[in-house]
Amino acid sequence: MKFKKGDQVETIDDAITGVVTKVSDEIVTLEDVQGFEFQFEARELMLAASGHSLERSIYNTDFEAVKREKASKKRKSAPTVKPKERNAPKFEVDLHIHHLTKSYKHMTSFDMLNLQLDTAKGQLEFAMRKRIPKIVFIHGVGEGVLRQELETLFSRYNNVTFYDADYKTYGLGATEVRILQNVAP
Repeated sequence: MKFKKGDQVETIDDAITGVVTKVSDEIVTLEDVQGFEFQFEARELMLAASGHSLERSIYNTDFEAVKREKASKKRKSAPTVKPKERNAPKFEVDLHIHHLTKSYKHMTSFDMLNLQLDTAKGQLEFAMRKRIPKIVFIHGVGEGVLRQELETLFSRYNNVTFYDADYKTYGLGATEVRILQNVAP
């Protein structure tokens, strides 16, 4: 809306009324009844509601601009999450050795196990820092050495509970970890 010097205006969000003393671009300066000067953007002001000026403010409104403003602020609907997926962990860490390094032929079993455990510890602490509530460690079935070492690692934390991951999704080769947010590690 365009204001001119001498218009009686009031702010939309505050209880300030006054007379326009200066207009430059979109900045309008007004003086209130106590003589204080305020500067506002034109969109923050409206003509004061007094009989004739109220009618003028209604009929001089740019309705197309108002419609464009309202249309641009439509809320996007959130994607629906199926109940089965709602509780599914979002963060998975695959600890199979071929996912962790390009070449593992020169590594001993001890080196491979240490790399897997270091990766698991790093990802668990990352999840704690980022406040990720659930994480799945895919370790495979094998002889169970990595699984036992992971359970030992997880039991060192007070704010971690762990259990077998969903059998339908991962089979027997995964452990799901739940990180409690309000418990000290």
